[in-house]
Amino acid sequence: MSFVRPSLSEIVARIESDIETRLATGRLLAKSFLAIMARAYAGAVHLLYFYINWAVLQLFPDTAEAEYMTRWAAIWGVPRTPATFADGDVTFTGVNGTVVPEGLRLKRSDGGFFLTTESGTISGGQVTVAVQAVNAGSAGNTEVAGVLVVVTSVAGLNSTAAVAAGGITGGLDAESDESLRARLLDRIQQPPHGGALFDYVKWAKEVTGVTRAWAESTFEGTVTVRFVLDNETDIIPDAGKVAEVQAYIDSPYRRPATADVTVVAPTAVPRNFTIDLNPDTADIRTAVTESLKDLIRRTAEPGGTLLISKIREAVSVAAGENDNTVTSPNANVTHTAGQIATMGTITWT
Repeated sequence: MSFVRPSLSEIVARIESDIETRLATGRLLAKSFLAIMARAYAGAVHLLYFYINWAVLQLFPDTAEAEYMTRWAAIWGVPRTPATFADGDVTFTGVNGTVVPEGLRLKRSDGGFFLTTESGTISGGQVTVAVQAVNAGSAGNTEVAGVLVVVTSVAGLNSTAAVAAGGITGGLDAESDESLRARLLDRIQQPPHGGALFDYVKWAKEVTGVTRAWAESTFEGTVTVRFVLDNETDIIPDAGKVAEVQAYIDSPYRRPATADVTVVAPTAVPRNFTIDLNPDTADIRTAVTESLKDLIRRTAEPGGTLLISKIREAVSVAAGENDNTVTSPNANVTHTAGQIATMGTITWT
């Protein structure tokens, strides 16, 4: 039988009734000393009920708030993946022979700061050097041609620099509470089994930036792992990230000695849509686009099928939509092994 927490008015009534019974005073007057004390004590007891209720939630990983859930995760050996620093190249201009020192501070228009991580000498009027964001997280990512201002002037060096080709990228926020909780519950509900397929999924998702992963076994002792990076502009990992995940799984503390494990990037297959909306406005188009992106993120997997019923549902639930016709695709979309659906373009008719 579940416990029903009494309301403040119920606690007041219980305390007043107890006083009246024990002292045989009859009904307490509203502004009497005892009535006032009853209300004061009731407020304290009510607060304790709230605290006990909150404390009980912290006893279970699936209901604990961030601070205590993080502690639960640490106990189970599932640390939160940390934020990473964005880095890239920046092009300086100025007088030939001018040295751009390592550690030079740069500022973006919105207040983001960067430091050069190497020195360089201007030749031919310019030089490109590497920089890194001062603070970790996605806020450090900066598009190509973005302008950075030199905080401490250097003789012979122009006061602004431009973000070079490739941009400043790689900055990721610390793992969200929802993601950490999901990994923690996976660890509890699916304890390591010395190389079961879900072990490889768990190991891949322990690498910073990896949000989803899949493992399959085609032959006994042979495992193929695929993963994506949903928080990156391009969710398909590059060769460097594939190598990082491969090295992490290959650790003698993880991969069974007899297992042949190959980590590969899934092959992206952009899925385009043709949709007739009613009403057809910019806001509703944006809502439909975000709804389809969410659908693909939730359901797409290597070799999976994108159901036409789910596509139509995603369009229909978009805020403001009243009626629609999805003319393409017009049937379930299947993918071969290793292929994964990604968001393509939408043609509005």
